[in-house]
Amino acid sequence: MNNKIYEKAHEIMKKRRLKAVNDNELRISEINKKIPQINEVNDAIINTGKELINTIFNGNSDKSQEKLEQLKNYNLSAQAMTRKLLADNGYPEDYLDIHYQCPFCSDTGYFKNEFCECFQKLCVKLSADEMNKVSNLSLSGFDSFSLNYYKGSDLENMRKILEFSKNYAENFTIDSCSILMFGKTGLGKTHLSLAIANKILEKGYGVIYDSVINILRNIEREHFRDHSSEMIDLIMNADLLIIDDLGTEYETSFSNSTIYNIINTRLNTGKPTIVSTNLDFQGISRRYDQRIVSRFVSVYKCLEFTGEDVRLQKAANQ
Repeated sequence: MNNKIYEKAHEIMKKRRLKAVNDNELRISEINKKIPQINEVNDAIINTGKELINTIFNGNSDKSQEKLEQLKNYNLSAQAMTRKLLADNGYPEDYLDIHYQCPFCSDTGYFKNEFCECFQKLCVKLSADEMNKVSNLSLSGFDSFSLNYYKGSDLENMRKILEFSKNYAENFTIDSCSILMFGKTGLGKTHLSLAIANKILEKGYGVIYDSVINILRNIEREHFRDHSSEMIDLIMNADLLIIDDLGTEYETSFSNSTIYNIINTRLNTGKPTIVSTNLDFQGISRRYDQRIVSRFVSVYKCLEFTGEDVRLQKAANQ
């Protein structure tokens, strides 16, 4: 992970934390006006704290310990009273707490002297966004996917695939299934996979999408020229990986082993992948190791796109 990504992630975490604190101050100001009893309780706590400080400075250790215990008990009672007053006035009991996005690191990016998981995920997302800037694919939307080019049983099949894709994007989590989109060219596989990516990116997930040729080229260049694993690490750790046009890459031992490694590792770590290909199952079986075919058949949700080439239909209508 390069320094620019870390710096950008730290800046985002800083803004998150500042926003949480500012939002909390606005809620406190609101409650002080609407429920003045809570403000009175807080003033009493402050005054008790001042008494404790004066006792400590006066050097009376016995009284200091006694006052400290009193303050502790009073604070607990005051917190309970505050929460009750909030609830009685229709507010959540934790309304005056600071609501950080991450409960573990409080939006600092660090937890137990290590990078928090939220910070690591943010870095992966930022890196994925940078990688997508040089992708040869452009995001699309579900609204621009038309069923008018499909007829009969193909129309019914594609209607089901469109509905499945929408539901998948709408309900996506890091535990969502992997998908194999297969069928002849020009039937909308790339369009729907990138519509899914678009929707999931809006939810804040880290998504990498590119053609299999570009993905393999970038991994190979980094592996042999820079002796680095940053690219493959990003691909393995993305919340969702979309590999477009499987089967169009040059067939080499490096490409085949890399594709298997990506598919197998992401399955083993429970990370979803969407693969699109113009090959049918026979074509996939002839081209790839049976272990890849086995994983597609047994683990992936397989969607067969059917119909006549939409691009040719559009060209004929022009």
